[in-house]
Amino acid sequence: MFVICHMLASLDGKIDGDFFSMPESAPAIEAYGKLCGFYKCPATLYGTTTMLGGYADGRLTTLPSPENTFPMEDYINPEGISMGNYIVSIDPAGILAWSSHRIQKKGRPEAHVIEVLTEQVSPDYLSYLRGFGISYLFAGTKELDCALLLNKLWEHFGIRRLMIAGGGTINASFLQAGLIQELSLVIAPVADGSTTAVSIFENADFLPTKNPVPLALKHVTTLEGGTLWLRYTLPSRV
Repeated sequence: MFVICHMLASLDGKIDGDFFSMPESAPAIEAYGKLCGFYKCPATLYGTTTMLGGYADGRLTTLPSPENTFPMEDYINPEGISMGNYIVSIDPAGILAWSSHRIQKKGRPEAHVIEVLTEQVSPDYLSYLRGFGISYLFAGTKELDCALLLNKLWEHFGIRRLMIAGGGTINASFLQAGLIQELSLVIAPVADGSTTAVSIFENADFLPTKNPVPLALKHVTTLEGGTLWLRYTLPSRV
């Protein structure tokens, strides 16, 4: 599988923060959206925080009483497969709220939601997801197994090209596992300077390794408004 990490960042490597609202960032934001189609990936993967930021229906506060109990096994909605376009949602503990298995954002094609869970999820949450026809995959006991997830996306959905689009911790998880082949980085000509904003890669305590990862520059393109598009390749370690 070809895995591309495609991110928009400030000059100091932040992927959220006040720089998004600056007019000088507007050309970079527009370019980032257009370049999403450059790699022709049928699936885009987001971490839990990113999903909470505008894709899911917020955080689930209470679970309805389940009508049925389901085993801790993968569930694939055939209707979702027929859509051929996917949002892969990393949600290890099952905290995201939903109202449909379909998402359509910012003029992009409608996408089927695939929830990625671990075995720490509540059994009632599985019934909740099935009620909306949301497919789900188990990828780990307590921690995300990135390689297992990629294998399941290939096996169950035929996904051969995957875009990872944040946040910083999920980016670092795949990076440290040696599963990213290319980094596509759109740089806005704004320095954020925030000490609380998330960076492109954020190593977390649960990651098994936290070593620096070398990248090889593939191409540099200057875009409108002083925006830069940087492309790096990464050696696969698996």
